[in-house]
Amino acid sequence: MRFQPLSTEEVLPLLRVISYNLRKHAASGELVDLARDFEIDALCLQECDTEDLPDTIGDLHLADSTRGNRLGLAIYYRKDRFTAYETQTFALKKSLHDRVLAPAHERLIGTRVTDNETDHGLVIASFHAAPLTASNSLRRNQIHAAHAELLSMGGGLMSLMVGDFNYPFFTKSLTAQMKDAGYDLTMSDRRTYTRYRVFKGHFDFATSQGLEIESVETLPRGASDHLPILISAEYGQDSNGNSNGAAPAAS
Repeated sequence: MRFQPLSTEEVLPLLRVISYNLRKHAASGELVDLARDFEIDALCLQECDTEDLPDTIGDLHLADSTRGNRLGLAIYYRKDRFTAYETQTFALKKSLHDRVLAPAHERLIGTRVTDNETDHGLVIASFHAAPLTASNSLRRNQIHAAHAELLSMGGGLMSLMVGDFNYPFFTKSLTAQMKDAGYDLTMSDRRTYTRYRVFKGHFDFATSQGLEIESVETLPRGASDHLPILISAEYGQDSNGNSNGAAPAAS
């Protein structure tokens, strides 16, 4: 099912989400300023020390974080914008790097919410793919598996999965595969990783279903080797002109 943008008269409030790989928690001190300066509705983190995460960052509340990871994942959301029903973490297919160094048992965390302003149901997710030592084939497997896991949280709901995809090469092919699977893949306006001469490019981006991505902006560099990205999105409509994504019942 394809979704069409809303008409001018029906434009709903933008969703504003930041995704940031903190480089082993090194950039954690920047989060309060990011949340305040960009007035975001949700914050998705990778490579964070979950034991050192606060319950709140500015106006954002911690939905949950992974438990068994050396390189943790977490999601924060704005309580006055969203009602959160559940958060789940998921283990995905492991790379050799995972088996030897055990950096990440869970590579996906998702939160099912209702937008209090619009009554839309949505799943927001933070994703961290296997590193470049793994194959693109394995990362594609992880992405497809991640989408399937998010669907299990609420079939028919819109979804926004952001994070570190570790996929700077052959992204046109990945974009086409995502489209065939019913998802949009949106790159940021500038590279998100430029630390090494060879491994540079768009590592951090977004996949979505049922949303119209207005922009993905690469934000200024901080203490991490990744640059944060800011995703601005609108709710889509189905082919009949109906606003997609009814709110889920509380569980």
